[in-house]
Formats: sequence, structure tokens, C-alpha cells
Amino acid sequence: MTLVGSALFLLPAAVSLCYGEYNAMRAFIFVAAGLAALSLPMALIKPKSDDMYTKEGLVIVAMLWIVFPLAGAMPFYISGEIPHFVDALFESVSGFTTTGSTILGDVESLTHGMLFWRSFTHWIGGMGILVFALAVFPSSKDSMYLMRAECPGPQVGKLVPKGKNTAMYMYSIYGVLTVVTVILLCAGGMPIFDSVCHAMGTAGTGGFGIKNAGVAFYNSAYIDGVITVMMILFGVNFNIFYFMLIKRFKDVGKNLELRVYIIILAVSTLLIGANIYPIYKSVGESFRYSVFQVASIMTTTGFATADYNTWPAFSQMILVMLMLVGACAGSTGGGFKVQRLIIIFKNTGKYFKKLLHPKSVNLVTSEDKAMDTDTVHGVHCYLGIYLFLMLSSMLLISLDNMDFATSFTSVAACFNNIGPGISRVGPMENFSFFSDFSKCVLSLDMLLGRLECLPIMMLVVPAVWKKKF
Repeated sequence: MTLVGSALFLLPAAVSLCYGEYNAMRAFIFVAAGLAALSLPMALIKPKSDDMYTKEGLVIVAMLWIVFPLAGAMPFYISGEIPHFVDALFESVSGFTTTGSTILGDVESLTHGMLFWRSFTHWIGGMGILVFALAVFPSSKDSMYLMRAECPGPQVGKLVPKGKNTAMYMYSIYGVLTVVTVILLCAGGMPIFDSVCHAMGTAGTGGFGIKNAGVAFYNSAYIDGVITVMMILFGVNFNIFYFMLIKRFKDVGKNLELRVYIIILAVSTLLIGANIYPIYKSVGESFRYSVFQVASIMTTTGFATADYNTWPAFSQMILVMLMLVGACAGSTGGGFKVQRLIIIFKNTGKYFKKLLHPKSVNLVTSEDKAMDTDTVHGVHCYLGIYLFLMLSSMLLISLDNMDFATSFTSVAACFNNIGPGISRVGPMENFSFFSDFSKCVLSLDMLLGRLECLPIMMLVVPAVWKKKF
């Protein structure tokens, strides 16, 4: 897996070469060679047993998701473009986890190769490092354990019988939608380099920009519209796209998560649009900025066309709520996930029905099928872990003595892989003012949020290391 990762550094090296940025090119080649050298001895070692179960899958995913951001930070650090290692690590973790939070005040000071690398980490991390490897190379019979550990959401299933084929289908859909985004952005007059970077950021729902003003730099309603639509699409469960390809339109129509996702987007857009109308004095502009920001925050992309720090408190509160909700399960988006929210509401309804009718039999259903009890319990367990870790992180971040809005939304933005928050971490600001300790806490939050806690938490469970894998 790490050998595959080493090859990823050659693409930004080629971009650096095209633009004559030799210092950046050397940094990428050096990291690629170093990672490959470290990988070869491990590739030659044959384990006594290749059997893999949930525990092994979780640990492997967690270890690799620590290794890759560390390696990804090295080009920034070696080239001197981000000379402080903690900052370079924060930027790398933010890229791979598709968070989009940054410590850079002047993004445009980076070379083309580094700008491309930042966006490319979004694209790889969006669908998953291991899913990419499984799509490219032959996988073991137990590859679904890796996919379950890496893919977000309460339920991860196969699209087709073999895990490798599932990964191939997922990345094929992902790749086609990315190319479509590039073409549409180019059609709107955006330069090809900018289009590729923004397409990768949109696809991975990451949000790293290449201009200091973000997407607002282009001041184009067409570009805003294209990115808005594509962000919404990438926030949808990828199973939906597969069902459309094989013409199972009934399955698409009856998907409750998709319907709830669209309703939340629509209602939030209307409420914020009405609330910010006095600022823009135009229904068209109010809708344009409202729908873009709602789609950006709910899909956890983090692009911005307006400084919502200047919007009314009502609009800001809706955006904060959307940060916590997140996108659909099985998408490239982060957050708590719409599917989990539905399960909690259904289970709460079941509880009240049981109080009113003690002898009744009430089941939590999904797509007209009774949901597995373990899945329902798992959602409530995840909610407890989710709240505990977020509150703990906020307590640690408060040591920097920031205002409440900054402390709360910085953790919410990082843990839910969104990017910008409110107040001092708003869409036109950055995270550079945090202490190294807080940056490390927020980096850990990004990893916990991207992998949905369990893989990283497994690393500190003593029982995991008592037996050989």
C-alpha cells in the first residue's frame, strides 16, 4: 500500500517540472524515493497468515492514515514553502482528510506543484487511500474489511460481489464526475490548472483553494453554479449513482436518506436566502450565495464565495447545524451523516411508541427492511463517542484562550472535515494563530472525523496488540 502511495508523489513532481519549479520537484521526488525505499523491505516480508478480520482492518487503516499524512507533509517542509513542520503536518492532514482547514494566509505564494499537491490529497483522501489501492491492484479476499474501516457511514456494502470490483466501480464513478467538473469549469472560462485543482477539491469535498479570495476570486455565477451542483452530487451516497447506471431507478426514488438530504439543503437555502436578503437587496444574489454556502457546509467541502461571518446570527446558526449534520453515508463528505440522523429519529419514535403501547412490536426500518439491531446500537454508540471527543477537544483548545465561537467551530470544522468555521476561523481566515499543541489536537480531530473514530481509537486499546495478526 505504501509503495502505491510513493507513486502518488510523482504526479505533483511532473506538474512542478512543467512550471520549472525545480526545488518543489526535487522535494516530491525525494519523498517518493524515501517512501518507496521504506516500503520495499516490508513488501518482501510474507506474514504467517493473511487472514483479515474487522480488528486487523481497523488497525491497518489507522496506521496507513497516519503514515500518509506524515509523508504528505514532507514536500511542504523540505521545499521550505511551509518551514514549520507542525504547520506542514496540519496542512497535509487537512488535505488527506478532505477537511480544507489551512494555516496559510497567502495561498498564492505556493508554487503550482504544491497547490496541485494540496488539491490532489483531497482527491485521493476523498474516496480513500486504501480504496484507491484496491481499485488499482489485486486485493485479498478480505479487502472489504479494509473498505469498511475506511469508508464513512454506518453501513458499507458491496456494489458487486468482489471488494476489488466495488472499489473499481466507486473510483470509476468518482473519476468520471471529476472529469465532468473539470470540463464544465473550463467551459466557464476558468484556466485549466485552476479547473483541475477546484475539481479535485470539489470531488473530495475538501475545499482547498488556490486563490486567497477562494472561489469568490472568479466572480462568476456560472462557476458558482457548477461547483454548487457538483458539491451536492459528491455529497450523495455513491450507491445511488451505481443504481442509476444499472437502471434501478425505483431504488433511487425510495432512498429516504437522499430525500432527507435534498429537503435539508432546500429548506436551509430558503431560510438563509430570506435572512440575508437585506444584505444583497436581490433575490438572485441572495439565492446564489445562500445555496452555495449551504451546499459547501453540508457536504463539508468548505469552499466560500462570501464571508458569512458578516451574515446575521440566524444564518450562521443554520450553517453551524449543517456542519454537524454532514453529507450522506457512502459519499466523500464528512459530518455525522444524514443516515445516522434518520436512524436516531426513527429509534426515538420507536421508543415513544413503546411507551404508549408497551406490547407493540416496533422495528427501525431502512428501505422497507428491518434494520439490524447492532447497526442501530452502533449509531447511538458513535453519537456518544462523537460528542465525547468533540467536547474533549474543545476543552483542550480552550487553553489557547480564544472566544467561544472560535473554539467551538474550529473543533466542529476539523472533526467534521469541513474546513472553515465561524469568527476567527471564518471562511476568509485561517488556523495559523493556534498554538502547536492546538494544531496537533485539531489534526487528530481531522483523522478521527475522517475515519469515524474507531480505527484511530483501536490503536490505543491494549487488547488489540496482545495477539499477532
